[in-house]
Amino acid sequence: VQLQASGGGLVQAGGSLRLSCEVSGRSSGSGAVGWFRQAQGKDREFVATIKRSTGATYVADSVKGRFTIDRDTAKNTVYLQMNSLKAEDTATYYCAARTYGTGFYVIARHYDDWGQGTQVTVSS
Repeated sequence: VQLQASGGGLVQAGGSLRLSCEVSGRSSGSGAVGWFRQAQGKDREFVATIKRSTGATYVADSVKGRFTIDRDTAKNTVYLQMNSLKAEDTATYYCAARTYGTGFYVIARHYDDWGQGTQVTVSS
């Protein structure tokens, strides 16, 4: 599976961004697509995930109420809508995929394929 993340940029605190993750390659009705982020000097952090079978979503507590994940199956694209951005949301955001399983996967090593990352910078 190949993933192409885009949509990052520089935004003021309180603003919004919508990240996109285009998924191509092996098609599967199982597994999940997830978003993670990594700030400079910190570990990679789970942000949100969506099940490929049902479209059910799970969002990390740290961004709940501000970030949502959804998808356009016709475009094979998963989105991360980020609202009310804060300086601490500054990070490189990665999308990742796994092609099997039916759960919510919140650990990075549970994903097999990763996109190249897109930088989000929130100015305060």
